[in-house]
Amino acid sequence: MTVLVSVESRHGATEQIGLRVARILTDAGWPVDVLRPAEVTQMTPYAAVVIGSAVYGGSWLAPARELVERFAIELRERPVWLFSSGPIGDPPKPIGDPAGIAPLIRLIQPRGHGVFAGRLVDEELGIAEKLMTRAVRAPYGDFRNWRVVDAWAGEIVRALEEVRQAAEPAAIS
Repeated sequence: MTVLVSVESRHGATEQIGLRVARILTDAGWPVDVLRPAEVTQMTPYAAVVIGSAVYGGSWLAPARELVERFAIELRERPVWLFSSGPIGDPPKPIGDPAGIAPLIRLIQPRGHGVFAGRLVDEELGIAEKLMTRAVRAPYGDFRNWRVVDAWAGEIVRALEEVRQAAEPAAIS
């Protein structure tokens, strides 16, 4: 029962969250493939899927959105979890789901959607990103809370164990 972890990240912070989730799944005994959304060509090998995206301008990045839309039918047939990374600050803002995620949730009906604080580093940003950051007075820093990410990944592990147990034939006594 292989799990796909597919994450779109602009500067690497969201990718690191996806890799952390993948490691927790692997440590729990689940085979995991980690692919960028554009690299995913089929869902057949995967019994479960985790898809994440950085949030810019309040929305998921296009490759992650397109992955969900491209495989919507197949994603509805297996356990799926989504995550968004982008709120920044202490406490992280904006609060709540990013714009545009609600239609994706309605489309595939995932088991969960995690929203995690992100990282904003001045040296990683292009000119347009720096201008937008200044315009909205966004704070710089790494606001990711690894305990929250680990707990969310642990919930996925527990849910996958339940799926596996339900799929196993009852033992004959």
